[in-house]
Amino acid sequence: MLQRVSKTRLIRPNLPVDLDLTLGLFVRGRHDRCTRRDSAGAWWRTLRTPEGPATLQLSRDGAAVRVESWGPGSDWALESAPDLVGANDRLDGFAPTGLVAELARRLPGLRVPRARTVFQCLVLPILEQKVTGSEAWQSNAALQRALGEPAPGPSELLLPPDPKAVAALPSFEYRALGIEGKRADTLVAAAKRARRLEELPAMELPAAHQRLRAIAGIGPWTSAEVARVALGDADAVSIGDYNLPSLVAYNLLGEERADDARLLELLEPFAGHRGRVCLLLMLGGRSVPRRGPRLAARPFARERRRAGWRPAS
Repeated sequence: MLQRVSKTRLIRPNLPVDLDLTLGLFVRGRHDRCTRRDSAGAWWRTLRTPEGPATLQLSRDGAAVRVESWGPGSDWALESAPDLVGANDRLDGFAPTGLVAELARRLPGLRVPRARTVFQCLVLPILEQKVTGSEAWQSNAALQRALGEPAPGPSELLLPPDPKAVAALPSFEYRALGIEGKRADTLVAAAKRARRLEELPAMELPAAHQRLRAIAGIGPWTSAEVARVALGDADAVSIGDYNLPSLVAYNLLGEERADDARLLELLEPFAGHRGRVCLLLMLGGRSVPRRGPRLAARPFARERRRAGWRPAS
């Protein structure tokens, strides 16, 4: 029976928090079943905590953030909610100039979150490896539908897939979800180490990155993508990104093409906050003019079964 009794708390952030900008970092596409913004502007997120499943509703209350939680993991979820919305984010050493300073003024509520639910935050970056965004988002939603369970509370969201279920899913079922061998293997490897991954928020960031990259299939790009939202790493740079180098170069210097070496060179003045600068440019910067073909979707993605698919028993 789903728990209907909720607990609440009020968060008073040290810095302004824009829930749309900050919590929007956790969701891709329109079909995510674990994180969603409702028509009233409140955000809902489900999670598996060390104390059990939980559902959070987060909404504005003046300058504060009101949080309501349901489920056995309510206490853990409420305790971690300030980190989730970036209420403890710090700008020490961040002294932007030029366009970056303008974007920081224009987007003052963009915070670097620290969700602490590492495996949940890791699934989407793994699915986004070497495919188009739409492919990855569709596969993510399909995986949630296939392995998700009803979340506690009044929402119709699902709990994120249990790592044990992810590890046990056969390879042919992954392919039916549009997730080919290498990404499926990486998901399974991460799921088998989920308990160790949940220790990362208590570790120093260099050691946390090292443990992440020790998993086969997780490199600098995936490590940075998850550390920026799960560990609050404001300096994480997604090396190997298809678009990021040119986006940064175009916005900072008008250069339409750049590689990772140029990306790191341009971000060096922002050391300590390079990931924050990337977020500002991605959310508020100018798009690079398109002069070549986009990354194409691959044929296996069309093998995905129709909505409502469930794995074979």
